[in-house]
Amino acid sequence: MKFSIKTDQLDKQLSDVLVIGVYESLKVVCEKLSLSPSANGHIASALKQGDMSGKVGSSLILYNVPGIKIPKILLIGLGKEKEFDGKKYHAAVRSMVYALKKMDVKSVTSQLQIAPVEEGDIAWNVEHFINEVMDASYEFTELKTINKKTKKFFDFFVVVDKKSQKIAEEALKKSFALAKGIELTKTLGNLPPNICTPTYLGKKAQEIGKEHGMKIDVLDQKQIEKLKMGSFLGVAKGSRQPPKFIVLQHNKGKKTQKPIVLVGKGITFDAGGISIKPAGDMDEMKYDMCGAASVLGTFKTIGLLKLPMNVIGIIPTCENLPDGLALKPGDILTSMSGQTIEVLNTDAEGRLILCDALTYAERFNPDVVIDIATLTGACVIALGHHASGLYSNDDKLAKDLESAGQVSMDRAWRMPLWEDYQSQLDSNFADMANIGGRAGGSITAACFLSRFAKKYKWAHLDIAGTAWKSGKAKGATGRPVGLLTQYILSKLY
Repeated sequence: MKFSIKTDQLDKQLSDVLVIGVYESLKVVCEKLSLSPSANGHIASALKQGDMSGKVGSSLILYNVPGIKIPKILLIGLGKEKEFDGKKYHAAVRSMVYALKKMDVKSVTSQLQIAPVEEGDIAWNVEHFINEVMDASYEFTELKTINKKTKKFFDFFVVVDKKSQKIAEEALKKSFALAKGIELTKTLGNLPPNICTPTYLGKKAQEIGKEHGMKIDVLDQKQIEKLKMGSFLGVAKGSRQPPKFIVLQHNKGKKTQKPIVLVGKGITFDAGGISIKPAGDMDEMKYDMCGAASVLGTFKTIGLLKLPMNVIGIIPTCENLPDGLALKPGDILTSMSGQTIEVLNTDAEGRLILCDALTYAERFNPDVVIDIATLTGACVIALGHHASGLYSNDDKLAKDLESAGQVSMDRAWRMPLWEDYQSQLDSNFADMANIGGRAGGSITAACFLSRFAKKYKWAHLDIAGTAWKSGKAKGATGRPVGLLTQYILSKLY
């Protein structure tokens, strides 16, 4: 996709199709002076014929409208004007993309992005327009040999008034970088586990580092052993794929600036280990590395934007498989922090690799640490697939992340992290158990991680319900790259 900001009047634009929004009242959302009276009259007359309802998802194509050089006009329904919000805006943009895919067009002039949305100004509208276009256009065709080239590419001319040009161009730059980061996260998540291994993730991190001038370290098993990451290695020993510990450093800020540290869970396939999962839908456990993928996607975005900040990415990555050497229920591990862990369920492995990464994060003297993980099915039961679970030991950090989620429409909901739940992790034989029972499973998982994050401000995002979709629309969503990017950008100001 290519996007350009244009300020010319619509009657001077040259493209294959013009896109305009229409409310259920049949009110056209278009600059009054952008179309000639004859064009406005023709559109109004066509709408009166009743061929379009104006509801979200509806559309109508008009041909050879007088007073305009563009041969086709695509009208997209926005719903009721008083109820029009960010969610309906996203739905309208997606409807536009689906309609365009059915048309024989290559270049698109759009005024859909001027539809007024309560959540923001022209910058918000342009950003979300571009991100939604890229999201709706995404297809995973890397491994298809039949009908591989189904994806259509369009040149979008986004028309704004001259006073908004600079703002719109900055919004385009930001949103396109974010879209590329989300695209990378989706593709990594959708790759099969025989390709997207820990070694593959390490190579992908090195590619990002080389492209954007970042320092990248990919530690192998011997180096991990020297760090005494006994908890991480305990999970990895059931697989023939060697574990990797990836560290990315985007050091573009002042030397005195404490870094933001992102920690991503990178289980490239999770069979559950000895506590093996049911066979049904186990293929979706390739998505258990979406936390790692979101960190790499975020680094892709901040690299493209050349943000003047210090951001560190940490990714512990391995597989969790059953094997003669695999971790067993009842085993006790010694973490990098020295704390001991009784393993009661080997399928609660994400916290076992993250805890050592959280200890490792201390060496960077971080401003904040945010870990991202497809951690618990319990979070899906609690929040469904709409919001990521948010836990934090710092109220301001939690509020900032909630705010970033609202702005990016990649929302998170704060969950309790009360001391009351900690006792569920008590063990007769070690400092703690790795599970706390069925009750409050997502909460006790966060409580477990909190024991390794006491030396800094920390937040945990449980993305088990938001990182991918099942069913007919199966695929990675790219979340929460939008939330993380918006949070990082908010620290610039």
